[in-house]
Amino acid sequence: MSILNQTGAIAMKKSRFSEEQITFALRQAEAGVKVKEVCRQLGVSEPTLYNWKAKFGGMGVTELRRLRLLEQENAHLKKLVADLSLDRQMLQDVIKKKL
Repeated sequence: MSILNQTGAIAMKKSRFSEEQITFALRQAEAGVKVKEVCRQLGVSEPTLYNWKAKFGGMGVTELRRLRLLEQENAHLKKLVADLSLDRQMLQDVIKKKL
């Protein structure tokens, strides 16, 4: 999930749950523990657990951690591209006004 930060750029929302907690919940559900029980233990809704399963199913802790790091890096790079695009547009506008 993404949100707009103070500058209007898209930023990733920080998860309250660690990679270990997410993989533990998914492993519990795969092992046959009732979904409602897993959700109650972690304090998440059933749709959240199903979203995790769709996004992170089959991943280990290290893979999940790597995915999160890549998502953070991607969000940071997108912000840099947006900032540089604005700078470029401003400079082009200044050049047009001078000519």
